[in-house]
Amino acid sequence: MDFSWLSVFATELLRGVGITLALLVLAGFFGFILAITVALGRLSPNRLLANCMRAYSSVFRGTPLLVQIYILYYGVGSVFASYPLIRGSWLWPYLREGFWYVALALVLSVGAYVGEVLRGGLRAVPRGELEAGRAYGMGPWLLLRRVWLPRALQILKPTLAGESIMLLKSTALASTVAVTDLLGAANLVRAQSLRVYEPLLAVALIYIILAFVIEYGFSRMGKAPLRQA
Repeated sequence: MDFSWLSVFATELLRGVGITLALLVLAGFFGFILAITVALGRLSPNRLLANCMRAYSSVFRGTPLLVQIYILYYGVGSVFASYPLIRGSWLWPYLREGFWYVALALVLSVGAYVGEVLRGGLRAVPRGELEAGRAYGMGPWLLLRRVWLPRALQILKPTLAGESIMLLKSTALASTVAVTDLLGAANLVRAQSLRVYEPLLAVALIYIILAFVIEYGFSRMGKAPLRQA
């Protein structure tokens, strides 16, 4: 198989990798923060808050991510474009780019899916560990930060690794709204080089490597280094 085209289009592929990683990091970070809010809201004794978080989770888990991206990009984006005040503002260079709509859709999706996962993890933490934290005089937020959330994350580590890999694969949908992510770069290479399979195989290999890195990172997370005597 001839891979001579790779040296010609390496820059486009590397740029696509950068955009894919940017989407992964942005959606993973802000989505996880949103997921904590959703999980705590679902566990709240406040029925209004709990029902609002339940509705949010049901909507975003019950609709395809591609539909959400289209609604944000073609729907909300078109509304923004119709207002001259917005088009003339400093925000327009960002609001006209599909990247940010995809990032927002991924954040909202991660918040819904991981929020439900975190809710189960928080409920799985033994009550005795929480009582021990309260016995040490920890307030609610300190208890959450030092005991409850870390313990839940430890329980959920394999599940969160899987969710992170799913997020990585979901970033490929960015190519549907003219974002030149990794898959978008492969499509560009295919159009310019007239090669059908080679760019897709190269991109598949990159995704496999990134997934392996994510799995390895989660496997090392929380492991204390061995101390020499």
